[in-house]
Amino acid sequence: MKIKKNDTVRVIAGNAKGSEGKVLKVFPEKNRIIVEKINMIKRHTRQTSQADQGGIVEKEASINASNVILICPKCGKPTRTTHSNLADGRKVRSCKKCNETLSDEN
Repeated sequence: MKIKKNDTVRVIAGNAKGSEGKVLKVFPEKNRIIVEKINMIKRHTRQTSQADQGGIVEKEASINASNVILICPKCGKPTRTTHSNLADGRKVRSCKKCNETLSDEN
């Protein structure tokens, strides 16, 4: 999967088209991601103990990874990525527009 946790992405399809956010969670086996403040849903929860508050909780739902594009942290533009190998054998992602290496510390 080309998108990783903590990447900044822009939504290119769907109701939230044009909005940007940080990736909170990635599900590579389902090709879905959860983006901060995007695709908000309301979940009705029951009170589980005296300390927990029940009611309507608003949280992010997952969206398909094909509906977002990565924002390069160096040039700030939406871009596709390439994979390349460094001299020490590490495989890293690179921005196609500015050819800068994207950090893969996730």
